[in-house]
Amino acid sequence: MTESHAQTRFAKDFLSILDLSWDDLERLLRLSAQMKTDRRLGPKAPSASTLAGMHVALLFEKPSLRTRSTFEIAIRELGGDTLHLPSSLAEGIREPLQDVARNLERWVRALIIRTFAQDKVATLAAAGRDLHVINALTDEEHPCQALADALTMRERWGDCRGRTIAFIGDGNNVATSLLQVSLMLGITVHVASPSGYELPDNVVNAATRVARDGATVARFTDPARAVDGVDAVYTDVWASMGEEAEAADRRRVFAPYQVNDRLMAAAHRDVIFMHCLPAHRGEEVTSQVIDSSASVVFDQAENRLHTQKALLSMLVS
Repeated sequence: MTESHAQTRFAKDFLSILDLSWDDLERLLRLSAQMKTDRRLGPKAPSASTLAGMHVALLFEKPSLRTRSTFEIAIRELGGDTLHLPSSLAEGIREPLQDVARNLERWVRALIIRTFAQDKVATLAAAGRDLHVINALTDEEHPCQALADALTMRERWGDCRGRTIAFIGDGNNVATSLLQVSLMLGITVHVASPSGYELPDNVVNAATRVARDGATVARFTDPARAVDGVDAVYTDVWASMGEEAEAADRRRVFAPYQVNDRLMAAAHRDVIFMHCLPAHRGEEVTSQVIDSSASVVFDQAENRLHTQKALLSMLVS
């Protein structure tokens, strides 16, 4: 591990982008880029023994491809071992979540949890005084995705200050974390959502407090106005996990918010298209857009690995 890796330490847990200071975020993105470069070195990479002798537990109530795969690979490439916990533990029925945390902290260095309620993650983090807890997705926030989004934008633009990104669709967990990280990087955010599906005022107000370099947020109901001249267009599925019963109604409500060639044409000519995946092609985005040269969705997916390796390294260093 390099000297900068060893000296870096921030909050015990990572539950939200708002847990990071601007300096923390900058260090994490620099380290992510370095780890991405160093990955070709394999076991000779400077970070290959960061988690040597340590175990990291994974507790997933929700299905996952990218999150589970990238965290497992990240832990192994950092020299650690994984412990897979039954999803039923997250219900807090067999035993209280506080007791789960107090047991785990005796055995593992960190817990990665993907669940429904944000307060479950907060409860585990508060109870496990020696346990590093990472939010791998809740209904309220998706901070690990936002780190990968930030690295992807950095790779494409270099200095992000003064850029503008439009999020089109439901004001959900992905939109929340994207808003937070974008404003911290000096990126103005436009959010276009149908009436009744907007980002809550408290989310917008909290994110605005960490905005830098003149970045602002504007909310729209008209997606065409939101994408006018922007540098990036981002969307997500119309019905998130746990909202499947609303899928038919949401398809009707969100139909005018589909990201297609016509909508992309209203953005900057060098616009990039972003999506956290999985995508429902033909619903929130067309195949023509997601497979176009403007699309960076698989760069985002790859960068989950590198930003999560950096996050784990900084938490345990």
